[in-house]
Amino acid sequence: MAELLLGVELADDEHRETRRAYVDDVLSTIPVLPYDARVAAAHAGLLASVRRAGRPRGAHDLIIAATAIASDRSVISADAGGFTDLPGLDIIRQE
Repeated sequence: MAELLLGVELADDEHRETRRAYVDDVLSTIPVLPYDARVAAAHAGLLASVRRAGRPRGAHDLIIAATAIASDRSVISADAGGFTDLPGLDIIRQE
């Protein structure tokens, strides 16, 4: 949700309302899942994995991945680079 809302915040005046409408549409159809103990455990495992591998990732990408892992869901992304090679994560690449 933060990543989507960031796009709204960073949009120029011409595009802000269009982006806001898009985010509102997405949030009305896809549930926002909580950052709970299961997500925190998955997040810690991912942090350890990427640190051991020497390939750090963005904080938001790891939270998204941890939420997907903890809730047995997939990540759909047009920019899957931040999610590649994360253990236990199923990625669906959107073209």
